[in-house]
Amino acid sequence: MDSADSPDLGRGVLHPARAAELISVERLAPDPGVTRFVEYYWLVRWDLHGLPAYEQKVLAHPNVHLVFEAPRARVYGVDRSLFVRRLEGAGHVLGVKFRPGAFRSFAGRPVSVLADRSVPAAEFFGAAADRLNAALLSGDAGDPAALADGFLLPRLPGPDPVADEVAAMVDRITGTPDLCRVDDLAGEFGLGVRRLQRLFAEYVGASPKWVLRRARLHEAAERAGHGGELDLAALAAELGYADQAHLTRDFTAAVGEPPARYAAAG
Repeated sequence: MDSADSPDLGRGVLHPARAAELISVERLAPDPGVTRFVEYYWLVRWDLHGLPAYEQKVLAHPNVHLVFEAPRARVYGVDRSLFVRRLEGAGHVLGVKFRPGAFRSFAGRPVSVLADRSVPAAEFFGAAADRLNAALLSGDAGDPAALADGFLLPRLPGPDPVADEVAAMVDRITGTPDLCRVDDLAGEFGLGVRRLQRLFAEYVGASPKWVLRRARLHEAAERAGHGGELDLAALAAELGYADQAHLTRDFTAAVGEPPARYAAAG
């Protein structure tokens, strides 16, 4: 099973330089049989002994996650606000990042019911999820990616071409942060806007407008996170904002501080 330390903590992790001093993130490749449904597994470790508790803020992506954590495994829907995780002591968490749209087949119902909330994983995977959770948290269960593969492979649903189409739409958005109009996205895929909105509610758990906006904010945070001078006017134009003020309002509402202050903090 291939694995590699991520060169950074991943897009969406706010103030990554500070976070990297306290936590480590490793991305683990899933078995090829799982990759239609899973982007990757992520393993987060921290040791804050002798240090105060730390709150890590994340601008979430349009993905559902299965997370093996104390006290029990949970499924997290798309968090459309600012996700905040409080860390203290020492510990580790293993997560499964499902491809956008892929969890619909596991859920058996619209993924929108999971938006901005988490539920026990046993609701979807039965008691086996909590048994694996206990094994992973014990710290001596073996290769975590292999264990996740072994858990998911016999539980994979059948192919869903619509889910694949939705994943392609989200990939188009996240790969093109200056794409900012829902009707442009709908036109590219030969869909009406209302049909597109229904598909995203059913399969993603967030509206296409939210996914478009979040992709732009991820790009803005990535640029601001490099520190130094930040040309907000140029960045706003590049990302399709009407003006610098619009970008500043959008960024501040999502992150909790304006982009210039965020950039200065590093």
